[in-house]
Amino acid sequence: MALVNEHYLKLPGSYLFAEVARRADQFKRDNPAADVISLGIGDVTRPLPPAVIAAMKKAVQEMGRPETFRGYGPYQGYEFLIEKIIENDFKPRGVELAVDEVFISDGAKSDTANFQEIFGVNNILAVSDPVYPVYVDSNVMAGRTGTVNDRGQFEKIVYLPCTEENGMKPPLPPARVDLIYLCFPNNPTGMTISREEMKAWVDYARENKAVILFDAAYEAFIREDEAPHSIFEIEGAREVAVEFRSFSKTAGFTGTRCAYTIVPKEVKAFDGSGRAHSLNPLWLRRQATKFNGVSYPVQAGAAAVFTDEGKKQVRATIDYYLENARIIREGLEGAGYKVFGGVNAPYIWLKTPGAMKSWDFFDQLMREAHVVGTPGAGFGAHGEGYFRLTAFATRENTEKAIERIKAGM
Repeated sequence: MALVNEHYLKLPGSYLFAEVARRADQFKRDNPAADVISLGIGDVTRPLPPAVIAAMKKAVQEMGRPETFRGYGPYQGYEFLIEKIIENDFKPRGVELAVDEVFISDGAKSDTANFQEIFGVNNILAVSDPVYPVYVDSNVMAGRTGTVNDRGQFEKIVYLPCTEENGMKPPLPPARVDLIYLCFPNNPTGMTISREEMKAWVDYARENKAVILFDAAYEAFIREDEAPHSIFEIEGAREVAVEFRSFSKTAGFTGTRCAYTIVPKEVKAFDGSGRAHSLNPLWLRRQATKFNGVSYPVQAGAAAVFTDEGKKQVRATIDYYLENARIIREGLEGAGYKVFGGVNAPYIWLKTPGAMKSWDFFDQLMREAHVVGTPGAGFGAHGEGYFRLTAFATRENTEKAIERIKAGM
């Protein structure tokens, strides 16, 4: 008799964004004449930059010739990409990395979900609330979280409430924790933190021998100087932090999949006898066992992001989405909504009118304005009463959606 992993049974019936898509698809079937605009799931609409396309085509042609064909690539990724990442994303910010501290992967979502595998199940973890659901769900699957209460919170997770009173920024844990998930610029709230605020997190982790799992997938959207792009800009972070980044939202790789994770050799976890073990070789061991790497044409395309033309083209794409964010943010504020984010991030976090439940607001917005967003309750208990919109639609649809919201809500 095959037994199920019963930890999966603790999860909500469906993944948040799958449920959003299901409801939107049902509405479209019931209302075939409706012009539905999605500002919900954070998928991009701008095409891959021309420099990336050219590099991918060249790489595909290489794969078609015996003398340039490549089979399995290095488990950590090709050095030609890793070296460009270090030279362009980290050295200009004073961060020194070795080639074997950078791991190329098929997505920050995959890595943030999978990295917990190398930690023991008895670790206590802390997450912001609201939070990107993958951080919680992957730990539920591993059996690290205990049972869930009637607010949808798990007994062994320390939830750090992000409220209007604290500027939608998580407070330090009230008790000792072992693993800390942080995401800045934040998904879903779109908020950033200062260097001083980030230093407080690094100091906490060093004092408590905790590990910070830092999701920086949206760092390229940062425009304000006081917000750090990498946790490794903070002194001591190499001892306590792992950082996840992605080409998905910056260069349009949602459909081609490429990301990378930084695992410094200094960051460690401990065994039952108190002996320290570097996470770097453990993550390599995990990847070598379970992952055969990102395809050569995709990595070649990612490397083209760092060419002069690639940088200009990616910057133009990010500017396009940030202008969408401005249109949404200012349009909502003009309509009387209380809004967060949308300055250094492609996400706008709004307070629902009249303390309306977020799924009720989802239904009303879709029914009356034919606009799809994401209910805040799907991101955690403290997301109830809030709603997320994304800036990844086309300019035409962004403007049209905001006009509909202003006119009909």
